[in-house]
Amino acid sequence: MSAKGLDKNSIIGLVLIGAILLVFTYLTQPTAEELAAKKQKEATEKAKTEQLVSENKPQPIDIANATELSIANDSNIFVAKDSLQDLQLLADFGPFVAAANGEEQTFTIENEHLIATISNKGGRITSVELKEFVTYDSLPLILFNKDSSRFNVELAIPGSTGGNSLRIINTENLFFETSNSSFQVNGADENTLSLKLLTTDRKSYVEYIYKLKGNSYLVDFDFNIVGFENVLLEAPLLKWEMFTPSQEKTIKNQEMASTTYYKYNKDEVDYIGYGSYEKEELIAAIDWVMFKQQYFNSALIAKDIPFERPNSFVETVQIKDEVNRNYIKQMRTGITIPFNNTNNEKFAMQFYFGPNRIENLKEIGIGLDKSIDYGWGIFGWVNHLIVRPVFNFLMGFNMSVGIVILLLTIIIKMLLFPITWKTYLSSAKMKVLKPEITELTEKYKNDAMKKQQETMALYRKTGVNPLAGCIPMLIQMPILFALFRFFPATFDLRQKSFLWAEDLSSYDSILELPFDIPFYGAHVSLFTLLMAISMIFYTKANSQMTAGAGMEGAMAAQMKIMMYLMPVMMLFFFNSYASGLSYYYLIANMITIGQQAAIKKWFINEDKLLAKIQENKTKVRKKSGFGAKLEARMKEAQKLQQQRKKK
Repeated sequence: MSAKGLDKNSIIGLVLIGAILLVFTYLTQPTAEELAAKKQKEATEKAKTEQLVSENKPQPIDIANATELSIANDSNIFVAKDSLQDLQLLADFGPFVAAANGEEQTFTIENEHLIATISNKGGRITSVELKEFVTYDSLPLILFNKDSSRFNVELAIPGSTGGNSLRIINTENLFFETSNSSFQVNGADENTLSLKLLTTDRKSYVEYIYKLKGNSYLVDFDFNIVGFENVLLEAPLLKWEMFTPSQEKTIKNQEMASTTYYKYNKDEVDYIGYGSYEKEELIAAIDWVMFKQQYFNSALIAKDIPFERPNSFVETVQIKDEVNRNYIKQMRTGITIPFNNTNNEKFAMQFYFGPNRIENLKEIGIGLDKSIDYGWGIFGWVNHLIVRPVFNFLMGFNMSVGIVILLLTIIIKMLLFPITWKTYLSSAKMKVLKPEITELTEKYKNDAMKKQQETMALYRKTGVNPLAGCIPMLIQMPILFALFRFFPATFDLRQKSFLWAEDLSSYDSILELPFDIPFYGAHVSLFTLLMAISMIFYTKANSQMTAGAGMEGAMAAQMKIMMYLMPVMMLFFFNSYASGLSYYYLIANMITIGQQAAIKKWFINEDKLLAKIQENKTKVRKKSGFGAKLEARMKEAQKLQQQRKKK
């Protein structure tokens, strides 16, 4: 607004504000005495700062000329020429200050199965390579490496201020010493690598001992603490963490199979859910913890006594970077090492670095094989008691896995043939009885209750059970669902080729699409496509076989739509799944179609079947208890319905 636009009240307001500011400035300005005192204080502080800098120029710690260090109370620590940097090191590492600096060195321990790299910094295993296996793109199979893993033991000691203060020493930041070197062992041979984290007085130490045998996926790991009696305020807490790398062809399948497993002492195996994030505080001591990938795992095992519960946890986090998927999940655990507060503590552990092959895991004998998910309840029993033994028997002949799956399918279909026979026979009976059922439907089209009664009476007279075809189907469902879990979890299918499929544990692609189809993918799996086509033929044959089931009207139309919609749904669902499973269902459908055709042509004569059904009508049949009760209830309901109509 211009000056010309200011009214009288605005001008008066501005004058008052200016007057207030002038008065406030005058009243708050410092006096001459205050200005002189301020200058004197600044000069004194400057002189003190210059003197402190001059007296405390950074100097290296002279351990040789230092007095003996006290572990229990760092107030006794003295360094000849101290510095701010040295004081910080003392504050961080206390009695381990001598191990705070060093040059990193690595050692390798190798046997017939694996190569483990160990660093003197932190004394930890920084990477493990499994020599017998490669990734899906033929690269060395690394379970984890230095940059994608962490292994640390937290030691709680008294703080430098004494009293109840607490200081946490992290072993991952300190340098261990060793007089050993890298080694390689074979067969029954074994060797060890010992690394010690020494205190400055070199009288007390933490020791890691790694022992490896020639033909084993196990690495013995002994954790020893010497000279810390009445020093550690809490039991050591071991923290282990890794980002599990992508090793297989399908990211989604790896996500579904990767998580953290653990076993409570004298209890069942448990695991973290397969969701995007979950953390569980352990409620009891555990025997082992496992970072499980789709076909491999890294496990830490307590050999003699279990890990303790306090502060222990397990955690799994799904990697959400959809562009750079080098890793599948981040897994963490914190487990407490038992500590009795004596001068010489030893705790024996083992690492397992190897495949999720049930034979290898069972050989260890501590329940690691329970991490292989063959399904819950009856589905798992079928796999463990029937499918797996037959599969192992066939694999013993050193045949192609594709041939083994073919023979397994034939054996299973032969075992299920009586069920197929029973199902077809029931459907054939319903088919030849259909004209009479249609007649009853037409006769009692206005009386649903009477129609139901007469239909049930016809079934009873002829000896036909309308549920006889459903029960056999329910019996074989556990086997079908069990196989759905068996193939993706079976290590023997990994990177095994058959016909055009390069890897039966993953999808077989005959065509890569330039775009992604929702719920389908960007490829075409031929085994899945053939399976869907076989399902269409099976559905057509089955619908002809069950044409006399008595189902009519809208329900029959809906059922028909569902039967033909199922192959399309399976095409989308199985396109990125294990090709070995699609191959199994393809063979199973073809065998079932052949069995039904053979039964129809050579084993069932519909004319003779109809004659036998008609003969059954003349026989006097005793009603079962359930049948009699059902008929009585239906008659009672019919009477009530008639009474309502009269009213």
